[in-house]
Amino acid sequence: MGAGLSIAVFLTIWWLVFLAVLPLGVTSHAEAGIDPGDGGDPGAPVDPKLKRKFITATWVSAVLFAVVWLVFHFHLAVLPPMAAPNVS
Repeated sequence: MGAGLSIAVFLTIWWLVFLAVLPLGVTSHAEAGIDPGDGGDPGAPVDPKLKRKFITATWVSAVLFAVVWLVFHFHLAVLPPMAAPNVS
């Protein structure tokens, strides 16, 4: 797995993990009993804790990427070769 593919795989894993972690531990204004004010959405999070979620997504992605890299490095799974485009 080359550097470009490794970066692409890591970023894909990171986004999937980030989107999975994003709703965890969120309390909305409605759940907390806080008035969101004029034009505020009652379902908006009171404190989204984005820094913690970025860090969590990064270390979970690093662990998952390490597993994927080890699987392909030690040929426990092999990617099929890509066929050349058929240009006529």
